[in-house]
Amino acid sequence: MDYLLQLPGTAQDIVLLLAVIAIKFVIAKLSTPAQGNFFHFYCLQLANKVNKAHHSKRHKQIAGAIATLITLIPIVVILWLFEQFIALPWLWSALLLYFSLGPMQLNAIAKQEAKYLADQDKYQAKQLLAPFVLRDTEQLSPLGLIKASIEMLVLKSSQQYIVISCCFLLFGPLVAFSYRMLLEMHYSWNIKRLEFNPFGQFVHQLVALAQWLPNRVMLLALMLTSMSAATLLHWRLIKCHLFRLNNDILLGYFAYCLGIQLGGVAMYDRVKLRRVSFNQQARQPEVKHILLAIKQLNLVTTLLLGLLLSILILVTIIKVNH
Repeated sequence: MDYLLQLPGTAQDIVLLLAVIAIKFVIAKLSTPAQGNFFHFYCLQLANKVNKAHHSKRHKQIAGAIATLITLIPIVVILWLFEQFIALPWLWSALLLYFSLGPMQLNAIAKQEAKYLADQDKYQAKQLLAPFVLRDTEQLSPLGLIKASIEMLVLKSSQQYIVISCCFLLFGPLVAFSYRMLLEMHYSWNIKRLEFNPFGQFVHQLVALAQWLPNRVMLLALMLTSMSAATLLHWRLIKCHLFRLNNDILLGYFAYCLGIQLGGVAMYDRVKLRRVSFNQQARQPEVKHILLAIKQLNLVTTLLLGLLLSILILVTIIKVNH
């Protein structure tokens, strides 16, 4: 540990990030995915108190912003003050990062989903996927389940791994933890659900802003790991989404990368929502495309981890030479 403390700050952060990811991965192998959490329950109860159906749209927007701030700010202040009394700052950072990162079980869940669909067990496929997606799964066809599984993989990999890692490396563990809290509020008050459309706008915009740069980092890694003769064409087709505060650019490129359709109509609380449809001229996804999506995301992860290791080695060499 003394050697770790002798490294430059950037190298320490990278070592800590890699160590926490490894620990979280091992624990994920030995446990089952959690079905909900207390913070999600708290968010729903808070919304029930202040997000009333008879309130005006403007009133709901203000209530949503206040609910976000009164939830986030006190916890962040308490954690920041508590940090001053910690004798081992690296351990405190590791704990915050551990609870910030998402569960390392998305691939296992997607593989099990593909197995159920391959066995034509629609009931089990719907039950497995339901806790991990916002949309209604009861009415989904096998095609809808495949699309939802692929989109879940792409979006949650970005939101719960890439963005949090970037927040930690650029701004520290407290910012990473703060983002994770905002993300959980965003999940709870998602604007795709009619009852939360005005109420969740504030936290939706904060999360979208935090995700913009890390999503472009992930997009670059995706382009590098799927390089082909069509890469330039795919970029031209999705570059119109570059400066938009949403996830369309990731889903769009992933659709072109796999050669399938993604996006389109989805059902939320029995209400149809028409979303952007990507690669409409391509074929519909099949079960095998879930496994191909896992493989592609693993390549992206490998590239980014390799980049972090390269930076770590370079920074260490520079430190030794000086």
